[in-house]
Amino acid sequence: MCQAASREQTFTACVLPEVEVLLRAAAALTARPADAEDLVRDTLLRAYRAMDRFDGEQPRVWLLALMRRAEFDWRHRRTAPDTGPDPTAAAWTAASPKYVVNSHGFDEAVGTVLTSLPDRYRLVVRLVDMGGLSYAEAAGLLGVSERTVTHRVHRARRRMRTRLAAAGAAPQKNTR
Repeated sequence: MCQAASREQTFTACVLPEVEVLLRAAAALTARPADAEDLVRDTLLRAYRAMDRFDGEQPRVWLLALMRRAEFDWRHRRTAPDTGPDPTAAAWTAASPKYVVNSHGFDEAVGTVLTSLPDRYRLVVRLVDMGGLSYAEAAGLLGVSERTVTHRVHRARRRMRTRLAAAGAAPQKNTR
């Protein structure tokens, strides 16, 4: 249980230790680092305002739920016009996978493959594999069941392995 005498003490004891996790989750939800920082700032502000409603149990889950609502509100407030299809997704088909791997290296190939995944798969990989969230935490952030996150992570990893193998960038199986 995470409680302290005052609102400020509770915020310091329960919320501030989770800032790094919030930054990783926000980076997975947004395209730019500045947007991730804005999302974390909005989440922290919401948390401070709602400290009187915090029960002291599972601060990370509570904060990720606040972030989900903040991200939803933030996304719907933006007025930027849709610029059409994602230009990075076209990069996968614009050049052969072998060209991508040979000219840019493995990290770039993985980045290209990750970018080519549908949003629902790309997001869970970024949250779980890159952001370090547990399946339960990612499920809470996305508003889906833990089982859904598990299936999406499995399917995303399988698609990435298949595409990396086609590009000649997948690790070789040990034949011993």
